[in-house]
Amino acid sequence: MRRMTMWLVSASALAACSPAADKNAESRTGDTTSAAAPASAGPMAIVTVLYNQPKDTAAFEKYYASTHLPLVKANQPEIGFVRADLTKFSSTADGKKPPFYRQAELYFNSMDDLKKGMGTAGFKKVADDLANFATGGLTGMIATASNTHETGSGDAPAAIVTVIYKTPKDTAAFEKYYSETHLPLVTSNKNEVGFERAELTKFASNLDGTPASRYRQAELYFPSMAALKKGVATPGFKKVAGDLSKFATGGFDALIGAETK
Repeated sequence: MRRMTMWLVSASALAACSPAADKNAESRTGDTTSAAAPASAGPMAIVTVLYNQPKDTAAFEKYYASTHLPLVKANQPEIGFVRADLTKFSSTADGKKPPFYRQAELYFNSMDDLKKGMGTAGFKKVADDLANFATGGLTGMIATASNTHETGSGDAPAAIVTVIYKTPKDTAAFEKYYSETHLPLVTSNKNEVGFERAELTKFASNLDGTPASRYRQAELYFPSMAALKKGVATPGFKKVAGDLSKFATGGFDALIGAETK
Protein backbone atom coordinates (compact mmCIF):
# COMPACT_ATOMS: atom_id res chain seq x y z
CA MET A 1 0.00 0.00 0.00
CA ARG A 2 1.25 3.42 -0.85
CA ARG A 3 2.02 5.23 2.40
CA MET A 4 0.31 8.55 2.78
CA THR A 5 2.33 11.18 4.62
CA MET A 6 -0.87 13.00 5.46
CA TRP A 7 0.57 15.69 7.69
CA LEU A 8 3.19 16.90 5.19
CA VAL A 9 1.21 19.04 2.74
CA SER A 10 2.98 22.02 1.25
CA ALA A 11 1.50 25.49 1.49
CA SER A 12 1.88 25.91 -2.26
CA ALA A 13 -0.27 22.85 -2.96
CA LEU A 14 -2.96 24.04 -0.60
CA ALA A 15 -2.97 27.51 -2.13
CA ALA A 16 -3.41 26.04 -5.60
CA CYS A 17 -7.17 25.61 -5.12
CA SER A 18 -9.11 28.50 -6.60
CA PRO A 19 -12.83 28.72 -5.70
CA ALA A 20 -13.71 31.19 -8.45
CA ALA A 21 -15.14 28.69 -10.93
CA ASP A 22 -17.02 26.88 -8.18
CA LYS A 23 -18.65 30.06 -6.89
CA ASN A 24 -19.78 30.73 -10.46
CA ALA A 25 -21.24 27.25 -10.73
CA GLU A 26 -23.07 27.66 -7.42
CA SER A 27 -24.70 30.92 -8.48
CA ARG A 28 -25.92 29.39 -11.73
CA THR A 29 -27.51 26.37 -10.07
CA GLY A 30 -29.30 28.36 -7.40
CA ASP A 31 -28.00 26.54 -4.32
CA THR A 32 -30.82 26.16 -1.81
CA THR A 33 -29.06 24.29 0.98
CA SER A 34 -28.60 25.81 4.40
CA ALA A 35 -25.27 26.94 5.82
CA ALA A 36 -23.14 24.16 7.25
CA ALA A 37 -21.03 26.38 9.50
CA PRO A 38 -20.52 30.03 10.43
CA ALA A 39 -19.32 32.19 7.57
CA SER A 40 -15.55 32.05 7.00
CA ALA A 41 -13.04 33.69 4.69
CA GLY A 42 -13.64 31.08 2.01
CA PRO A 43 -15.37 27.78 1.22
CA MET A 44 -15.22 24.87 3.62
CA ALA A 45 -12.12 22.70 3.20
CA ILE A 46 -12.29 18.92 3.29
CA VAL A 47 -9.90 16.05 3.90
CA THR A 48 -11.25 13.20 1.77
CA VAL A 49 -10.11 9.59 2.15
CA LEU A 50 -11.27 7.01 -0.40
CA TYR A 51 -10.60 3.47 0.78
CA ASN A 52 -10.00 0.76 -1.81
CA GLN A 53 -11.57 -2.66 -1.29
CA PRO A 54 -9.78 -4.19 1.74
CA LYS A 55 -8.43 -7.72 1.79
CA ASP A 56 -10.84 -8.63 4.63
CA THR A 57 -13.95 -6.48 4.91
CA ALA A 58 -15.01 -7.94 8.26
CA ALA A 59 -11.61 -7.17 9.79
CA PHE A 60 -11.74 -3.67 8.29
CA GLU A 61 -15.18 -2.96 9.74
CA LYS A 62 -14.28 -4.28 13.19
CA TYR A 63 -11.13 -2.16 13.47
CA TYR A 64 -12.76 0.88 11.84
CA ALA A 65 -15.66 0.91 14.30
CA SER A 66 -13.88 -0.12 17.47
CA THR A 67 -10.53 1.63 17.09
CA HIS A 68 -10.14 4.09 14.21
CA LEU A 69 -13.35 6.09 14.52
CA PRO A 70 -12.98 6.49 18.33
CA LEU A 71 -9.41 7.69 17.67
CA VAL A 72 -10.68 10.26 15.17
CA LYS A 73 -13.36 11.47 17.59
CA ALA A 74 -10.94 11.69 20.51
CA ASN A 75 -8.62 13.92 18.51
CA GLN A 76 -11.33 16.12 16.94
CA PRO A 77 -10.89 19.06 19.37
CA GLU A 78 -7.17 19.25 18.58
CA ILE A 79 -7.53 18.71 14.83
CA GLY A 80 -10.40 21.17 14.58
CA PHE A 81 -12.71 19.59 12.01
CA VAL A 82 -16.38 20.51 12.44
CA ARG A 83 -18.07 17.64 10.61
CA ALA A 84 -17.28 14.07 9.62
CA ASP A 85 -19.18 12.32 6.80
CA LEU A 86 -18.79 8.56 6.40
CA THR A 87 -20.07 6.66 3.37
CA LYS A 88 -20.04 2.95 2.58
CA PHE A 89 -20.38 2.08 -1.10
CA SER A 90 -22.48 -0.92 -2.09
CA SER A 91 -22.18 -0.95 -5.89
CA THR A 92 -21.53 1.09 -8.98
CA ALA A 93 -24.53 2.77 -10.56
CA ASP A 94 -24.83 -0.15 -12.98
CA GLY A 95 -24.75 -2.77 -10.23
CA LYS A 96 -21.10 -3.85 -10.33
CA LYS A 97 -18.59 -4.09 -7.48
CA PRO A 98 -17.46 -0.55 -6.63
CA PRO A 99 -13.79 0.41 -7.04
CA PHE A 100 -13.88 2.10 -3.64
CA TYR A 101 -15.11 0.54 -0.41
CA ARG A 102 -15.64 3.56 1.83
CA GLN A 103 -15.22 7.30 1.93
CA ALA A 104 -14.50 9.54 4.91
CA GLU A 105 -14.71 13.33 4.73
CA LEU A 106 -13.49 15.66 7.48
CA TYR A 107 -14.82 19.21 7.11
CA PHE A 108 -13.00 22.35 8.26
CA ASN A 109 -14.38 25.89 8.25
CA SER A 110 -11.52 27.13 6.08
CA MET A 111 -8.35 26.02 4.33
CA ASP A 112 -6.36 27.77 7.05
CA ASP A 113 -8.10 25.63 9.67
CA LEU A 114 -7.40 22.50 7.63
CA LYS A 115 -3.69 23.33 7.31
CA LYS A 116 -3.50 24.00 11.03
CA GLY A 117 -5.34 20.78 11.83
CA MET A 118 -3.13 18.65 9.62
CA GLY A 119 -0.09 19.93 11.46
CA THR A 120 -1.27 18.65 14.83
CA ALA A 121 -0.06 15.60 16.73
CA GLY A 122 -3.67 14.40 16.81
CA PHE A 123 -3.90 14.33 13.02
CA LYS A 124 -0.63 12.42 12.83
CA LYS A 125 -2.06 9.79 15.19
CA VAL A 126 -5.08 9.36 12.94
CA ALA A 127 -2.93 9.22 9.80
CA ASP A 128 -0.54 6.68 11.27
CA ASP A 129 -3.46 4.42 12.18
CA LEU A 130 -4.57 3.98 8.57
CA ALA A 131 -1.96 1.33 7.83
CA ASN A 132 -3.41 -0.82 10.60
CA PHE A 133 -6.63 -1.60 8.72
CA ALA A 134 -6.70 -0.08 5.18
CA THR A 135 -5.21 -3.22 3.65
CA GLY A 136 -6.43 -2.44 0.13
CA GLY A 137 -4.80 0.97 0.03
CA LEU A 138 -6.40 4.38 -0.13
CA THR A 139 -6.50 7.72 -1.90
CA GLY A 140 -6.27 10.80 0.32
CA MET A 141 -7.03 14.27 -1.02
CA ILE A 142 -7.69 17.86 -0.01
CA ALA A 143 -10.82 19.50 -1.42
CA THR A 144 -13.02 22.56 -1.16
CA ALA A 145 -16.80 22.68 -1.16
CA SER A 146 -18.16 24.12 -4.41
CA ASN A 147 -21.58 24.86 -2.94
CA THR A 148 -23.05 24.97 0.55
CA HIS A 149 -22.85 21.60 2.27
CA GLU A 150 -25.31 20.79 5.03
CA THR A 151 -24.34 19.39 8.40
CA GLY A 152 -25.65 15.93 7.49
CA SER A 153 -28.91 14.06 7.52
CA GLY A 154 -31.17 13.34 10.46
CA ASP A 155 -31.47 10.10 12.38
CA ALA A 156 -32.08 7.98 9.27
CA PRO A 157 -28.92 7.45 7.15
CA ALA A 158 -29.20 8.94 3.69
CA ALA A 159 -28.63 6.99 0.48
CA ILE A 160 -26.17 8.66 -1.87
CA VAL A 161 -25.30 8.65 -5.54
CA THR A 162 -21.64 9.69 -5.71
CA VAL A 163 -19.97 10.65 -8.98
CA ILE A 164 -16.18 10.97 -8.75
CA TYR A 165 -14.69 12.62 -11.82
CA LYS A 166 -11.19 11.87 -13.02
CA THR A 167 -9.11 14.75 -14.40
CA PRO A 168 -10.61 15.80 -17.75
CA LYS A 169 -8.59 16.36 -20.90
CA ASP A 170 -9.53 20.06 -20.85
CA THR A 171 -10.41 21.44 -17.42
CA ALA A 172 -11.62 24.79 -18.78
CA ALA A 173 -14.03 23.07 -21.16
CA PHE A 174 -15.19 20.81 -18.33
CA GLU A 175 -15.91 23.75 -16.02
CA LYS A 176 -17.78 25.70 -18.69
CA TYR A 177 -20.06 22.81 -19.58
CA TYR A 178 -20.44 21.73 -15.96
CA SER A 179 -21.61 25.14 -14.77
CA GLU A 180 -23.60 26.25 -17.81
CA THR A 181 -25.27 23.00 -18.86
CA HIS A 182 -24.87 20.02 -16.54
CA LEU A 183 -25.65 21.56 -13.16
CA PRO A 184 -28.77 23.36 -14.49
CA LEU A 185 -29.88 20.00 -15.95
CA VAL A 186 -29.46 18.36 -12.54
CA THR A 187 -31.40 21.15 -10.85
CA SER A 188 -34.25 21.08 -13.38
CA ASN A 189 -34.75 17.34 -12.80
CA LYS A 190 -34.42 17.42 -8.99
CA ASN A 191 -38.12 17.03 -8.23
CA GLU A 192 -38.56 14.07 -10.57
CA VAL A 193 -35.40 12.30 -9.43
CA GLY A 194 -36.25 12.96 -5.80
CA PHE A 195 -32.90 13.79 -4.24
CA GLU A 196 -32.97 16.19 -1.29
CA ARG A 197 -29.70 18.01 -1.84
CA ALA A 198 -26.58 18.00 -3.98
CA GLU A 199 -23.10 18.54 -2.54
CA LEU A 200 -20.32 19.49 -4.96
CA THR A 201 -16.61 19.21 -4.22
CA LYS A 202 -13.45 20.14 -6.14
CA PHE A 203 -10.17 18.44 -5.27
CA ALA A 204 -7.05 20.59 -4.86
CA SER A 205 -4.24 18.09 -4.22
CA ASN A 206 -3.38 14.77 -2.74
CA LEU A 207 -2.61 14.82 0.96
CA ASP A 208 1.11 14.62 0.25
CA GLY A 209 1.01 17.72 -1.96
CA THR A 210 1.12 15.95 -5.32
CA PRO A 211 -1.55 16.66 -7.99
CA ALA A 212 -4.98 15.39 -7.00
CA SER A 213 -5.77 11.83 -8.10
CA ARG A 214 -9.35 12.90 -8.86
CA TYR A 215 -10.83 16.16 -10.14
CA ARG A 216 -14.34 16.64 -8.74
CA GLN A 217 -17.05 14.90 -6.79
CA ALA A 218 -20.83 15.29 -6.80
CA GLU A 219 -23.10 13.65 -4.22
CA LEU A 220 -26.88 13.41 -4.54
CA TYR A 221 -28.57 12.67 -1.19
CA PHE A 222 -31.81 10.69 -1.02
CA PRO A 223 -33.87 10.07 2.16
CA SER A 224 -33.64 6.28 1.76
CA MET A 225 -32.27 3.57 -0.49
CA ALA A 226 -35.80 2.91 -1.74
CA ALA A 227 -36.07 6.56 -2.79
CA LEU A 228 -32.68 6.35 -4.51
CA LYS A 229 -33.64 3.25 -6.47
CA LYS A 230 -36.87 4.90 -7.55
CA GLY A 231 -35.02 8.08 -8.51
CA VAL A 232 -32.32 6.46 -10.63
CA ALA A 233 -35.05 4.70 -12.66
CA THR A 234 -36.68 7.98 -13.72
CA PRO A 235 -36.30 9.60 -17.16
CA GLY A 236 -34.90 12.66 -15.40
CA PHE A 237 -32.02 10.71 -13.91
CA LYS A 238 -31.33 9.06 -17.25
CA LYS A 239 -31.05 12.54 -18.81
CA VAL A 240 -28.53 13.56 -16.17
CA ALA A 241 -26.55 10.32 -16.49
CA GLY A 242 -26.58 10.50 -20.27
CA ASP A 243 -25.11 13.99 -20.16
CA LEU A 244 -21.93 12.91 -18.33
CA SER A 245 -20.14 11.66 -21.44
CA LYS A 246 -20.45 15.11 -23.02
CA PHE A 247 -17.95 16.72 -20.64
CA ALA A 248 -16.36 14.09 -18.34
CA THR A 249 -13.59 13.38 -20.85
CA GLY A 250 -11.27 11.86 -18.24
CA GLY A 251 -13.83 9.31 -17.13
CA PHE A 252 -15.66 8.93 -13.84
CA ASP A 253 -16.89 6.48 -11.23
CA ALA A 254 -20.62 6.52 -10.39
CA LEU A 255 -21.28 4.81 -7.05
CA ILE A 256 -24.24 3.90 -4.86
CA GLY A 257 -23.72 4.14 -1.13
CA ALA A 258 -25.20 5.01 2.24
CA GLU A 259 -24.23 7.14 5.19
CA THR A 260 -22.84 5.33 8.19
CA LYS A 261 -22.90 6.85 11.65
